[in-house]
Amino acid sequence: MRLFVAVLPPDPAVAELRRAVAPLHALPGAAGMRWTGTDAWHFTLAFLGVVDDALLPELHERLGRAARRTERFPLRIHRGGRFDGHVLWAGAAGALDTMRLLAERADAAARRAGVPMDEHRRYTPHLTLARSRTDTDLHPYVEALDSFEGVAWEVGEIALVRSNLPVAGVPGERPRYEVVGSWSLGH
Repeated sequence: MRLFVAVLPPDPAVAELRRAVAPLHALPGAAGMRWTGTDAWHFTLAFLGVVDDALLPELHERLGRAARRTERFPLRIHRGGRFDGHVLWAGAAGALDTMRLLAERADAAARRAGVPMDEHRRYTPHLTLARSRTDTDLHPYVEALDSFEGVAWEVGEIALVRSNLPVAGVPGERPRYEVVGSWSLGH
């Protein structure tokens, strides 16, 4: 299974962001971008890649332990940003130090469960909105999101999510995500 650990925003936060993103589809170049659907909006804590089924029981145990060791924390979707000219994202505000700690714990849980993880990078909390195959000037998109301040919520759990990749050659097909496990924080 192709897996990642994530914080999933609640429906009111998704609806609010959907309203803020809608006008971006009218900006120059928007038609050439691949926009993520709202069902795919999440804050990835750790990308695990393809995980052998034999590792799942240990992974579940360790993710549960990481969640219990982390207190609930406030979060909101905040402003926008970009990675080069290829990825447009919405950022986060709130207890980001706790979110970074949770990301480190999720990464460590996967490593200790035997999941071969990529080299660790500094965690940047973000929710991917769109991708571009070509180098695109994303500044107008980021500027349009500059004043966006989402409603605050309390992060109370982490989710282990399976990524089902689209069938190659099927136009308009997007990855589908399925929650295969979740753990409450601070219990």
